[in-house]
Amino acid sequence: MAFPELLANSPTILGEGAVIERLRRSPGLELDPFLVNSTFIYQEQKRKALEGICRQYLDIGQRFGLPILMSTPTWRASRERIANAGLEGTDVNGDNVAFLDSLRKEYGSYGEQIIICGLMGCRGDAYNPADALSVEDARTFHSWQADQLAQATVDFLLAATLPALSEATGLALAYASTGSPYVISFVVRPQGTLLDGTPLKEAVAAIDAAASPRPLAYMINCTHASFARSALLHEENSSALVRERVIGVMANTAALSPEELNDSTNLVEEEPAVFGSTVAALGRELGLKILGGCCGTDDRHIAALAAQLVADRS
Repeated sequence: MAFPELLANSPTILGEGAVIERLRRSPGLELDPFLVNSTFIYQEQKRKALEGICRQYLDIGQRFGLPILMSTPTWRASRERIANAGLEGTDVNGDNVAFLDSLRKEYGSYGEQIIICGLMGCRGDAYNPADALSVEDARTFHSWQADQLAQATVDFLLAATLPALSEATGLALAYASTGSPYVISFVVRPQGTLLDGTPLKEAVAAIDAAASPRPLAYMINCTHASFARSALLHEENSSALVRERVIGVMANTAALSPEELNDSTNLVEEEPAVFGSTVAALGRELGLKILGGCCGTDDRHIAALAAQLVADRS
C-alpha cells in the first residue's frame, strides 16, 4: 500500500525510537565523523548493532499490530559528506535503503505495514539555525541526495530536525522535483516557532506556497511532547491550518531546549510509561497519526507507547 493511502486509512502509525543516539552510547562503536551511522552497513559488527536496534522496533510494531515508520540511516549521507568520507562511487543511500528493505521482507505479511522513509537532514548543525542554508543553496545542495533516495524507491522522503525556514524550503523544493511524496519535520520551541524564530503558521504557509507539489504533511521531531503540544496550541504562532498539516511527533524524553540538550553530557531519560502516555495523548487531543521517539528513547519507550496506542484504540 502506498504511504499516502496507508496514512489516510490508518488511525495510528507507530514511529521508531532513537537509533543514532543509541549507537553513540554503545560500547565499542564509533560513529563516522562524516556519515554518522550510514557506513554501519559495511562493517559486520556495526551492521549487527544497527540491525539489532531496527529489529527491536520492528518486533514491537508486529507484536502490537501497528504500522511502523522506519527511517533509512542516511541523515547525513549528502554527496559532500560521502566525498569527505572517501566513499565516492559507493551508493551509500541506495545501499541503506536496501538494508532496511531486506529487513522488511523478513517480516512476511506484516512487511506491508512497514513504511521506509528516505531520511535527510540539514547541511550544518541541526540545533543552530545560523548554520542554515539559503533557499536556493539548500535546493542545490540537497537535490542530489533527494534524487538518490527517490530512485531507491523509498515509500516517502523525510527531511527531519530542521531548525530554519530557509533550508526547510530549499529541501521541500528539492523533494518536490523528485515526484515522490515527502514530509518536512521541524524542531520547535514551546512558543510555537522554529529555532530561527519563524512562527509555525508562517513556516507551513510559506513552504506550502513555494513548493509544487507541496509536502504531503509536516511533523515535529527532536522535541519533548510537552513542547510540541505547547507549540501546536500556541494562540499567536500556530493555527488551525498548522494543526491540520502537522500529522506526527517523534518526541524526546527530556523537557530541555535544544541548547541544553546539546550541552548535556548525561542522558536525560523519562520513564517509558510516562513517555508512552504523554506521546499517545497527543494523538487523542490533536489527532496526530505518526507517534514515535527521538533522543533518549529506546525499545522500552516505544513498547510503552505502542501499548498505550492500542489501549486507546480499543
